[in-house]
Amino acid sequence: MVTPLRPFRLLVPVVAIAAALALFMGVGFIAFTIGGGGGGPTSSAGVCDTGVGISDGAGRSGSTFADLSDEQRGNAQTIIAVARDMGAPPRAWLVALATAMQESTLRNINYGDRDSLGLFQQRPSQGWGTPAQVTDPVYSTRIFIDRLLKVPGWETLPVTVAAQTVQRSAFPNAYAKWEGLAAALVGQLADVSVLPARCTTRTAALPPGAAGTAIGFALKEVGKPYVWGATGPNTYDCSGLMLRAFQAAGIELPRVSRDQYRAGGHVPVREAQPGDLLFYATDPSDPSTIHHVVLYMGDDKMVEAPYTGASVRVQPVPWNYRELVPFATRPGTTRNDA
Repeated sequence: MVTPLRPFRLLVPVVAIAAALALFMGVGFIAFTIGGGGGGPTSSAGVCDTGVGISDGAGRSGSTFADLSDEQRGNAQTIIAVARDMGAPPRAWLVALATAMQESTLRNINYGDRDSLGLFQQRPSQGWGTPAQVTDPVYSTRIFIDRLLKVPGWETLPVTVAAQTVQRSAFPNAYAKWEGLAAALVGQLADVSVLPARCTTRTAALPPGAAGTAIGFALKEVGKPYVWGATGPNTYDCSGLMLRAFQAAGIELPRVSRDQYRAGGHVPVREAQPGDLLFYATDPSDPSTIHHVVLYMGDDKMVEAPYTGASVRVQPVPWNYRELVPFATRPGTTRNDA
């Protein structure tokens, strides 16, 4: 005879196993989250993807330079001005901007986790100052910079490590994604080029004669019409001209300008040398918006295939043009290692 409770008894082991599995997976997920999802910050090593990945695609306020509101830009200018007045180098400005972007999206807010307040979400209960002080952008920037400069070797630390050492955030890897935007803010608002920590200006030189050969090829094409998608020999678009110019120099480039940006080591545009590529982007802090590439000739001049209705031409470099990406690419050289 089968008792009415027998089916339920049979389910007990199944339920117990399922509960244990759920508990195991839950603990594992928490450990994974606290540990940063896979073993530490990924931005502190690898190649120099300058500015790549600034926009997170989730529609966050201020995810690119172009998205920033007047309030956010004003707070960014305050951070730069205070840090500069303190004598802190541009690298410190970048760390402070990336931190404030993560903590408050560069808004001076009067709320936060527990008693966190202001641009940097500083906690009065943890010795940062009074609520009135930490919601004063000048004071909050000054105390952040003061503590940052006391971190041993902060100048060579990845931004996420430098910021975390000061902030002690529950999300220590989160600062890294704002590094490119912070560099763009320094460039746009202070006219200063500053490389992310994993980049280096020790970019390899082009092979002897390569720059001259590429420039010489491009100059021979001056006067030929711009046609979108064209790669010569009678018409060119911007990246098509670069493709053929560097092929003549024995260097193979990708076809389109956005990919050409990643086809070599990066240097600040103000350190560009003849043969380097300069780029325009709708948002110069976000290389995914690159839409034009030119070849730097030296002496503040460039050669380009500009747009439909125009021809290949030589022009002065518009160093202050708002769409100029703050980093140049040296084609065919090794992408900057950490």
